[in-house]
Amino acid sequence: MVHKTSRMLAGVSALVLVLAACGRGDDQAGGQQGADVAQGPATGTITVWAMGAEGEKLPALAKEFEDANPGAKVQVTAIPWDAAHNKFTSAITAGQAPDAAMVGSTWMGEFAGMGALDPTPSSIDKGAFFDGAQRTTEVDGASYGIPWYVETRLVYYRKDLAKTAGYETPPKDWAGLKEMAKAMQTKAGAKFGIGLQAGGTGSWQSLLPFAWSNGAQLTKDNGGAYNFDSPEMQETLQYYGSFFTDGIADKEAPAQPTTEPDFVSGRVPMFISGPWMMSAVEKLGGEGFKDKYDVMPMPTKKTSSSFVGGSNFVVFKETKNRDTAWKFTKWLTDPKTQVKWYQQSTDLPSVKSAWQDPALTADTKLATFGKQLDTAQSPPTFATWEQAITALDTEVEKVARSGADPAGALKAAQSAADSIGTGK
Repeated sequence: MVHKTSRMLAGVSALVLVLAACGRGDDQAGGQQGADVAQGPATGTITVWAMGAEGEKLPALAKEFEDANPGAKVQVTAIPWDAAHNKFTSAITAGQAPDAAMVGSTWMGEFAGMGALDPTPSSIDKGAFFDGAQRTTEVDGASYGIPWYVETRLVYYRKDLAKTAGYETPPKDWAGLKEMAKAMQTKAGAKFGIGLQAGGTGSWQSLLPFAWSNGAQLTKDNGGAYNFDSPEMQETLQYYGSFFTDGIADKEAPAQPTTEPDFVSGRVPMFISGPWMMSAVEKLGGEGFKDKYDVMPMPTKKTSSSFVGGSNFVVFKETKNRDTAWKFTKWLTDPKTQVKWYQQSTDLPSVKSAWQDPALTADTKLATFGKQLDTAQSPPTFATWEQAITALDTEVEKVARSGADPAGALKAAQSAADSIGTGK
């Protein structure tokens, strides 16, 4: 399964956590609302950092903010994703962070724990966002920043090959997904029925949609500890691993799978990914290919849930122009601004009302992503999340590639997570 770097929860690679000597002050206690901003137009200059394609496209959008606020200037610096984490932590430690920035949602716990983020002003309506996305901004009961754009994961499938396999409509539950994937092999000539990540970096993003659909909770002890070895997680990993042991998914899948060509050729007619893959497969498949495939919600065990990713937008506590930094951040949440940003970047709106715009409702596949976002969930905002899931990735790989016992694998992942702690 391929993840587009700028859409991933940032920092799937092993990252250095710089937490020492930077504890949160008492003025950022859980539950606190940030002070509101002054009325009137924005003024003065703010510095903004953004990564990847977003960093390249944001200056054009910021120009519209400047046009509406002639006394304001937004200076955007584009930063490569692979350098971003260390650049942020170094700048925070040195007291040289930008006024505002795009931040990967899995960095929120770390940066808030360093005392670097300004709490979200009370005037920003947190209920305007998808619940799962809003929760990525919350650390110890306080909200920092906003969900800027979102994505979630669905099952892509070849409609034409599904029909050959005997399916006019897609399955809705776990058993049905596996049966359809097998039928794609036996009746539609696929080499593998579905493409799943066989462990390795970021494989937790493939596993968790199934886990959440099975009712798994990733924390225990009132959110004070990791919870990787629950019965729900064990059942999930058993199910996930069975695709590999039964030969329905490729246990030898490379770290960089050839998802698009395999999907277009029919070699692997199903995979799980985000909305950016629509343009990728349609470009490769050529004219008319968009009618040969569709997307379906994550299959249900107890419910249907998926992974909410994307990036947040934050204001740093040491900003010298707090009012304008927050006015710009708030402006990014305006439904009209969110739709314009989608049209410029294809990043999906985090504000629910923006999904009523014809630019999004006209595409039925996109609407399915929007529906899944209603129940999509996010991992906990623990400062040590990036460390803890490295062990989980390793254990998922043992199950997928070597047929290791899921219960034992999750016990090992839990032990590693316990030794790391949550960073609190």
